Amino acid sequence: MGTFERDGTTIYYEEHGTGFPVLLIAPGGMRSSIEAWERAPWNPVEQLSSSYRVIAMDQRNAGRSTGPISGSDGWATYTTDQLALLDHLGVDRFHVLGMCIGGSYIVNLLHEVPARVASAVALQPIGLDGNRDAFYEMFDGWAAEQKAAHPEADESDWAGFREGMYGGGDMLFSVPASEIAAFVTPILVLMGNDRFHPRSASRKLAATAPNAILVEQWKEPEHQPAARAAVEKFLAENTPG
Repeated sequence: MGTFERDGTTIYYEEHGTGFPVLLIAPGGMRSSIEAWERAPWNPVEQLSSSYRVIAMDQRNAGRSTGPISGSDGWATYTTDQLALLDHLGVDRFHVLGMCIGGSYIVNLLHEVPARVASAVALQPIGLDGNRDAFYEMFDGWAAEQKAAHPEADESDWAGFREGMYGGGDMLFSVPASEIAAFVTPILVLMGNDRFHPRSASRKLAATAPNAILVEQWKEPEHQPAARAAVEKFLAENTPG
C-alpha cells in the first residue's frame, strides 16, 4: 500500500502479487474505492493476485484519496490520475478490470491510450437509459459529503463537475459510441441488470466494440464460478508474451 501525489492530489493505492499488471477500478460511483470490492459478487484482488501484479486504487475524493475540485473536472480528470499512477509505478502496458463506474473509466482509457491496454474487463458498466436523475442524485449525495473539505469550489464548480460527468448524451457517458466502434482492444463485458447498470449499456458496449464478448449471467452464486473462470481465461489469452 502507498500514496502517490501530484498537483495537489493524493492517490491511495495497493499492490498485490507479481506478473503482468492489472489495474482495478472499483465500483461505487463517485465513491469508487478499494473497499468496495469486498461487497462485490467476488473480489478480483483475491482472485487475480496469484497470477498478476494487481494495482488497486481509490479514485480521487473517494476512500483515502483526495484532490481539488473545479468546474472543469470530468472523466478526463480521473483518467489522468489513473495513468499518472501507472507511470509512477513504471507500468507501460496493462489489463484493466472495472465495475460499475469503472466501465466508463475503461472506455476512456481505451480512447486515450489504446496501445497501453492489453485487454479490458467491464463488470456491469453504468449507462444512460432514462435514468439520468439517478446519477444526478448519486453525485449530489457525494458532493454534500465533500463540500466542507473543498472551500476552493463554489456551487458553479460543483454544477460544472456534475455536468462534466453525467450531463452528456452518450450511453456510457465518457466516450461516444461512434468512437467505441473504432476500438480494437479485446473487451469482456459482464452484463448489468439494474437502474444504474442497465442491460442496454452492456449490450451496447458489447455490440459496438469490434472485439467484445458479452457474458449475460455472472452475479448469481450459481453463475459465479463460470464467470470467474471466463475472466481468468480472457486475461490469460490476452496477456502479452
